[in-house]
Amino acid sequence: MADLCCNRRFHRTLVAPFFAGLATFVPPSSAQAQVAPDHPAMTVRGTTYTPRSILSRNMGSESDQTTAFPPHKIVGNIYYVGTTTLTSFLITTPQGHILVNSTYERNVPVILHSVEQLGFDPLDIKILIGNHAHGDHQEGDALVKQMTGAQVVAMAEDVAALQAIKPGGQEHPIDRIIHDRDTVTLGGVTLTARLTPGHTRGCTTWTMKVQEGEKSYDVMFGCSLRAGNRVSPKNAAEFERAFEIVRALPCDVQLGDHGAQFNMQAKYAGLQNGGPNPYIDPAGCKIEMEISEAMVKAILAEQAGGQP
Repeated sequence: MADLCCNRRFHRTLVAPFFAGLATFVPPSSAQAQVAPDHPAMTVRGTTYTPRSILSRNMGSESDQTTAFPPHKIVGNIYYVGTTTLTSFLITTPQGHILVNSTYERNVPVILHSVEQLGFDPLDIKILIGNHAHGDHQEGDALVKQMTGAQVVAMAEDVAALQAIKPGGQEHPIDRIIHDRDTVTLGGVTLTARLTPGHTRGCTTWTMKVQEGEKSYDVMFGCSLRAGNRVSPKNAAEFERAFEIVRALPCDVQLGDHGAQFNMQAKYAGLQNGGPNPYIDPAGCKIEMEISEAMVKAILAEQAGGQP
């Protein structure tokens, strides 16, 4: 990899002006930050979860959401470039790169700086994809496109929600609309989009194969399967579809839109110790789905029993 960590043109023309405006930035309010009833409780593999504990685990503090986590190689040509709790991944190819999840707009310069720290040029990002239409995962799409020229790809069922995400009033760019089982290909890398609705209508789980040494592995960029405070019959049917799809997907490496969903911090620590790559974890691939499915069932049971 070429050492591009001091790309002065990129910083002078794109990054520096954005950071100059952050002094007056006020983070937008988020429905995800609202206080919700903290029930029901359920236990999966010996750990007890409540709606609030899952949300807190996923989001962390304001600092966790905006502070860069050490950028690092995950497996093959997949790298981590996100914050402590909001994930962003760089998939590198000889013909340019694919970025997964822009997160909040204010995080975009942080993400692109992490790309540089790994020795890659942010201006080589050609495609931007995302997991789902919430601000903490795709609010920064317009700025990524502005700073890199990347093509923005979106699942059809999430288009309306994405178009409503307009930081600073700017339109949300969508260059290509995809559907379940469509693919995104660049430089010999192909990702397949699976519609796994429930958390949003267009929640997208991306899959791809990656080569590490002499072995090939199935990678799953899972979309959140976390339910809201109430689950309607229509929403329950969406989740049921999503759980069925995710359960059947081949998986050796599970990633997700929050680091806690795949135990990222512990796996990163394990990388520092040498030995087998801890991200290659077929046995742990479906744990997050089990947690989400158990919570949906618990919410539906509570609703059926007449509890608030």
